Amino acid sequence: MEATAIAPPKNRPASDEYEREPVPQRALKGPGKFWGMYAGEHAAGTEFMIGPLFLLAGVSLQNIFFGLLFGNLMAVLSWRYVCAPIAIKARFTLYQHLEKIAGKWLVLVYNLANGLLFCFLAGAMITVSATAVGIPFDMPMPTTSDLFPNSALFVIIVIAVGLVIALVASLGYDTVAKFANIASPWMVLVFLACGIVAFKQLGAGSWEELNSIWSESILFAQEGENQSTMGFWSVFIFAWFCNAAMHVGMADLSVFRFARKASSGWATTAGMYVGHYMAWVAAAFMLAAQIKLNQDANPVPGPMASNVAGLAGIVCVIVAGWTTANPTIYRAGLAFQAMVQTVFPNVSRFWTTFAAGLIATAAGAFPAFAWQLLGFVGLYGTILAPMGGVILFDWYFRKRDATTFQSLVPESSFNLAVLLAWLIPVAPSFYLIVYRGYTAVNFVLPCWLITGLLYLAFSKQTKTA
Repeated sequence: MEATAIAPPKNRPASDEYEREPVPQRALKGPGKFWGMYAGEHAAGTEFMIGPLFLLAGVSLQNIFFGLLFGNLMAVLSWRYVCAPIAIKARFTLYQHLEKIAGKWLVLVYNLANGLLFCFLAGAMITVSATAVGIPFDMPMPTTSDLFPNSALFVIIVIAVGLVIALVASLGYDTVAKFANIASPWMVLVFLACGIVAFKQLGAGSWEELNSIWSESILFAQEGENQSTMGFWSVFIFAWFCNAAMHVGMADLSVFRFARKASSGWATTAGMYVGHYMAWVAAAFMLAAQIKLNQDANPVPGPMASNVAGLAGIVCVIVAGWTTANPTIYRAGLAFQAMVQTVFPNVSRFWTTFAAGLIATAAGAFPAFAWQLLGFVGLYGTILAPMGGVILFDWYFRKRDATTFQSLVPESSFNLAVLLAWLIPVAPSFYLIVYRGYTAVNFVLPCWLITGLLYLAFSKQTKTA
């Protein structure tokens, strides 16, 4: 069923985020707005955690270098050829786009899961920033064994950091992008400098010597076990799908709807190879240097960066947490906005985003989200990304185009075909991950493909019936 598109008001303010309508031509942005944002978002707080976690997992240097090289390439291609082409045609947020397919009440359930999981991810980044802010105050640092707040001072600093991040994210996409564009060039240089300094601290004069020092670091961190839980393919799949919710899961429809051309999708290269390659390796070397110099395998970002780069390292950790948390809270705010407006149409995006920031701040007080980051990003990808399969298969196999899709009225307010297609692969995968201990990121691609195929099959049966 189709209906006439409703034109947006001509005098709409320039700051409008176009949450429930296509982004108009006058609001489109060139590629420069995206390179800085992706570099800032992905050369950021998560990198201080993920790089060291590779060392703690016993990954060999060879598998890190080559697994990240090819896995990040697949991630860039996913943004460029899966997400961006649909974004620049439909011009909707993920949530509005999905509402046209699944109906507003089913999307309400999805938006709740989406917003909460993004808040928990942003909360981990608030934890990261707080570990740096707390250094001048002699804050007791949380360790990998701390699941709950370890001091009142830590909670106070998390609240202070979280409120600032929530405010910036609430001001809208332009503010988030501007913040990233200002911070990212300096921050990238500090990451690079930290990696170089850490490498020099390791004192390796050859590849063989570096490998030996790396193995010794793993041996110390694992208390003499020296076991690897991740090989080449594990690193490859993790690099490809650690941001699955954003690319194949289509969350970044909300970002690339502002792009003039799909080629802006190449901007993610800055995030993947500056952030998820250089910064991960640099952060891993920082932990290895800390182990060699201080006999300390606790991967707390603030002290770790301070040991290598001093004040510049502390500031880098603070800003890095912000540049990841800002766009993540912005996405969560859009999810909550789409959900709340189903019942309360006049609630502003500012307040729903600020509420998302408050939830993220509360999550940031629990260090467990940061320490379990490798597993968490795989879990939220497994839950959220399959809806991107619905969008992709719907767009290409049902031959959508911008004009008809923008005026499309949902076939029902609760599309049972979408719900079943989502739950059939995701529910058992969730059980295997959470209760049986299987590696979460390995379920992302199978769930994504199965959901898309089941959606087509169920939709065809519904039409036939």
